[in-house]
Amino acid sequence: MHPHERVTYGIPLPSTVDWMHMPTVTHHVAHALSQHVEHVFGLMGNGNAHFLDALLRETDVAFTAVRHEAGAVVAADAYFRVSGKIAAASTTYGAGFTNTLTALAESAQARVPLVLIVGDEPTSGPRSWDVDQIALASAVGARTYTVGRLDAAATTVIAIEHALSYRVPVVLAIPYDMPKRDAGELPQLADLQLPQPAPLSVYQQTAITRVAKALAAAERPVMLAGRGAHLSGAGAELGALATHTGALTASSALARGIFPETQYDLGITGGFGAEGAMELIHSADVALVFGASLNQFTMRFGGLFGPDTLVVQIDAAPNATNARVNEFLQGDARTIAAALVEALRAEQPDATSPGWREGVDLASARVYEAGDDLAPDGRLDPRSAAVKIGELLPEDRVVVSDGGHFIGWANMYWPVKEPGRMVMVGTAYQSIGLGFPSVPGAAAAAPDSTIVLTTGDGGGLMAIADLESAVRTAGGRGICVVWNDGAYSAEVNLYGLQGLVKDPMLIPVVDFAAMGAAVGAEGHVIRTLADLDVLREWAAKPVAERQYLLLDLRVSGDVIAPYQHEIIAINSGK
Repeated sequence: MHPHERVTYGIPLPSTVDWMHMPTVTHHVAHALSQHVEHVFGLMGNGNAHFLDALLRETDVAFTAVRHEAGAVVAADAYFRVSGKIAAASTTYGAGFTNTLTALAESAQARVPLVLIVGDEPTSGPRSWDVDQIALASAVGARTYTVGRLDAAATTVIAIEHALSYRVPVVLAIPYDMPKRDAGELPQLADLQLPQPAPLSVYQQTAITRVAKALAAAERPVMLAGRGAHLSGAGAELGALATHTGALTASSALARGIFPETQYDLGITGGFGAEGAMELIHSADVALVFGASLNQFTMRFGGLFGPDTLVVQIDAAPNATNARVNEFLQGDARTIAAALVEALRAEQPDATSPGWREGVDLASARVYEAGDDLAPDGRLDPRSAAVKIGELLPEDRVVVSDGGHFIGWANMYWPVKEPGRMVMVGTAYQSIGLGFPSVPGAAAAAPDSTIVLTTGDGGGLMAIADLESAVRTAGGRGICVVWNDGAYSAEVNLYGLQGLVKDPMLIPVVDFAAMGAAVGAEGHVIRTLADLDVLREWAAKPVAERQYLLLDLRVSGDVIAPYQHEIIAINSGK
């Protein structure tokens, strides 16, 4: 019998060796992808089986399996957010593809470049179980590129180029009758042509001069940086500008750690910020905002800046993204920051200004409420639990956050040392249930760091299929903290307080520690602060001797996060 001949119940079937020995459409796709992508996350099915076979046989691209198709896109998304490198996801057609839509919408909203390789209906037309995948992808903001027999490699490169140029996810579709088609010899591929920051225009230079004059005259300057500033690589330039002006600095949650002089940094703005720090920002006379969209949460629903603050926004967007902006300067954050430093040196050749940094008690301004050991209902106070966990976590960590009421605790009490180490997949689309599948992507992107997942009981249950993926991929350098309060607390805080029936908002007590143990984790139910000593003991062990650690925190739902108080006030009309 031929070594590649198939056998079913002892009956020889026709050989499949021919397509395995010639460059097929899927070989072309895998070859082109391997020139620009280092990691693929996916779940195999009929529509992508041949692609994954070609990828694993013919390239050096790493592949990580997940257990739900949404998890494939989530993992690729998280991989980019931590590493800055484009990643790929792969699923089958039909139900496999439609399972990715929430995650695909999140990536589109968050402007994350990734490539989703999927099967699709055959070129002869849809079958009874096919759906219009191109329309569905378009509806959530993703463009589809469909490969053919003669252009598979070129189309793959174009898709990657589009994703990187516009910072969006794209879908690369392989029709069901295409994978084994002969596509000819593998081609020599052209380099990607990605847009570069344009030279400063006369308008931009004039605006920079005007802003520099305002900064030179400012007594209480503040600089705020967002994820766009991080993606532009503007950290050093922003640091030089802050030093020259003596500005206090702050960031959105996704850019935390971008400013080099942390001693003058106020931390996160908005509802996650410390109250004293937010008061200082409110008192600024000039605020420079780099690469932050100034959404309602960052802006504290309009209350971040004082009425007399001159707000200058620098962003790649075509227009100001908030009505509070007084001066908008379109452009690359790094380029504009460097130009402002040069303009200020022309205005103030003598030197760097100490600004108001030295006269402000920044240490006190950054303090958060520590909370009580236990809340009045006898369950853990999430604030005190967050404080203690923050003290015990390894310093070299990446924090991955699901969505939910608990999202504030990690942002407030677990600072990270640089942007890309606080990952919140789901926030842009206001989704929950994407936490566990974020772990494989973060673990692959930061192979030497501790990956800390923070999730709620509601989102944790929604994503439970990929608990195994998290345990398998992060292993002894992975920690999961489940804020288990027996409810969808964001809904309880918004609608329960309005008098709506709470039954649909409640969750029976779930033993996440036992669920973790079932898939190979070390699980512990945490009811007191003393119980958190298991984290201290875990962190003291060598990584090779540790299991994935799952902490099932039985916290009180009566302690409401500060950012939720802001939302409650807005929704109640106060």
